Amino acid sequence: MSNQETQVSSLPMPPERYIANYTEENIRRNRAPRPPPPPSQHEVYSMFGIQYNNDEMIRSLESQNIKRLIPIHFDRRKELKKLNHSLLVNFLDLIDFLILNPDSPRRTEKIDDLSLLFVNMHHLLNEFRPHQARETLRVMMEMQKRQRVETATRFQKHLERVREIVNTAFSALPVLGDDDESGGAKIKTEVDPLEANAAAKNDPSYQHDRMLCKLVDAIE
Repeated sequence: MSNQETQVSSLPMPPERYIANYTEENIRRNRAPRPPPPPSQHEVYSMFGIQYNNDEMIRSLESQNIKRLIPIHFDRRKELKKLNHSLLVNFLDLIDFLILNPDSPRRTEKIDDLSLLFVNMHHLLNEFRPHQARETLRVMMEMQKRQRVETATRFQKHLERVREIVNTAFSALPVLGDDDESGGAKIKTEVDPLEANAAAKNDPSYQHDRMLCKLVDAIE
């Protein structure tokens, strides 16, 4: 069949279908499918069989062939209350039809009215998505700023604490007097004779001093 229609699911595939493609072996061998590139500014793309234009973030009701119940310029809060009130009234009417006359054709009309009201309400709520995205980004940036300020504050406290410790250590050091600076204070150190002899033998004047010592001993 040349004109065979392509069936597209309105829901994504189960997670197991995706997990099977991203196993450790597929990732190690670079066989895992890569994510598709983001669409360009004026590109038209298809998602679950529906064409979307990247220019408009939220599709209008008219472009989807859906009757619009809300005006062009309106207060969203008031219109949401009106739609909610209309949903309750139509739902009560539907219950009356189901109780009094279940086979009445008005029952189907009420169901269609409820569906249209839900679609308009859902569309009205979706128009808050850009505002929600901006507010979410603003809150996230404020959280990051607060965390960085807290980190900087803790670092400053630790830095001040380290400075206090260093200053305390310097103040605890003994102060050298005049005798100590002129060499009056004698410091005794123990030197290993073997190490002293080994260091003396490496001195170039060691042999010359040794000859002079022997000469003096011979004169005495």
